[in-house]
Amino acid sequence: MTYDFDLFVIGAGSGGVRAARFSAGYGARVAVAESRYLGGTCVNVGCVPKKLLVYGAQFADDFEQASGFGWTPGEATFSWPTLIANKNREIERLNGIYRTLLLNSGVTLLEGHARLLDEHSVEVDGKRYSAERILIATGGWPHIPDIPGREHAINSNQVFYLEQLPKRVLVVGGGYIAVEFASIFNGMGAETSLLYRGDLFLRGFDASLRTHLHQELSKRGLDVQFNTDIVRIDKQPDGSLQATLKDGSTLQADCIFYATGRRPMLDNLGLENTGVSLDDKGYIEVNEQYETKAPSILAIGDVIGRVQLTPVALAEGMAVARRLFKPDEYRPVDYRMIPTAVFSLPNIGTVGLSEEQARQAGHEVTVFESRFRPMKLTLTGSDERTLMKLVVDAKTDRVLGCHMVGPDAGEIVQGLAIALKAGATKQIFDETIGVHPSAAEEFVTLRTPVN
Repeated sequence: MTYDFDLFVIGAGSGGVRAARFSAGYGARVAVAESRYLGGTCVNVGCVPKKLLVYGAQFADDFEQASGFGWTPGEATFSWPTLIANKNREIERLNGIYRTLLLNSGVTLLEGHARLLDEHSVEVDGKRYSAERILIATGGWPHIPDIPGREHAINSNQVFYLEQLPKRVLVVGGGYIAVEFASIFNGMGAETSLLYRGDLFLRGFDASLRTHLHQELSKRGLDVQFNTDIVRIDKQPDGSLQATLKDGSTLQADCIFYATGRRPMLDNLGLENTGVSLDDKGYIEVNEQYETKAPSILAIGDVIGRVQLTPVALAEGMAVARRLFKPDEYRPVDYRMIPTAVFSLPNIGTVGLSEEQARQAGHEVTVFESRFRPMKLTLTGSDERTLMKLVVDAKTDRVLGCHMVGPDAGEIVQGLAIALKAGATKQIFDETIGVHPSAAEEFVTLRTPVN
């Protein structure tokens, strides 16, 4: 049978664009359909604009600390509308880059909602297209719990388009997005509370990091409340919001921001017209080749619910393109030793196993830790402390995990991820000469175990 395309990609986010571009580069006839914005969540309402807001929030610290180095800055003022306008301009520039990348690679770009008609056919704006294979890469969508007054809250898409910085903010959640935006709002001067229903935020991260970050956020004046949740939201006559907590107490706010998870974006996708099945959490089921129960339909990225990180979606997109159209270069995605960062203030950077995960996996573990005041802060009044930690297999000497809370943690851990991926031992760390004076050198000068 002759098809219109060899590959039809639904979703022009990180994973979809990578799969489309490289498949086209390998000689395939490729189309991409996107109904929202080019670049997906990361570029438009995720990693990129979030990091720009984090940079904006950091300036409060810079202005405060400058006097210790002899600077006498004038009175600083902050304009949220200016920051958002500049952010929007940068995102529009990136949208254009994505468009150019796709078109220059020979991909057919269809800007409209795609719906599956069967396992080889897609409809976009009333027109039918056929494809030998279809790749679903539609990403995720933020979720707000179904509580009375939920319409008064905003989600992680809407937060990037607030017209003004709220004076009082409640951030609900305990993952990356919640912790990062609590830091952003707090850093920009808003009276901020972070509410999480569990005992401690960032579940799955090393316990030392979680505890240390909690302490540092509290030092910065962020109100952190665990084992609590909002049961209803009421709008007040003056336009403010009142949140009623599960213990019956109330909190007043001008903005309530939910970062309580994301669901796979499968709305009106037409999956019922195919043999594609979902798992018990609502994600698309795929095998190790990213094939669904309908062999001609594949899925990658957040819709499959594995590791929901942009670089992982990129790797999955590349793996699909190579396996289908350049098999001699195919390599499966290795989900081990994936580095990640939480751009809270201060940052978290981590790669490998946490101490708890290493012990649960049966390793006999040796732990090295260091907590210190960064050199940059020694001439200031700040008492922020950095944490660095190595988790080592006591029998093989292999470094199983590397964790950090402190300035530029993500930048530092990215380099160390290469060492862990290569199987570096603690001896190799010890024999590596450090860059002095730097915070990063602490990772190669840790000598005394803490356990």
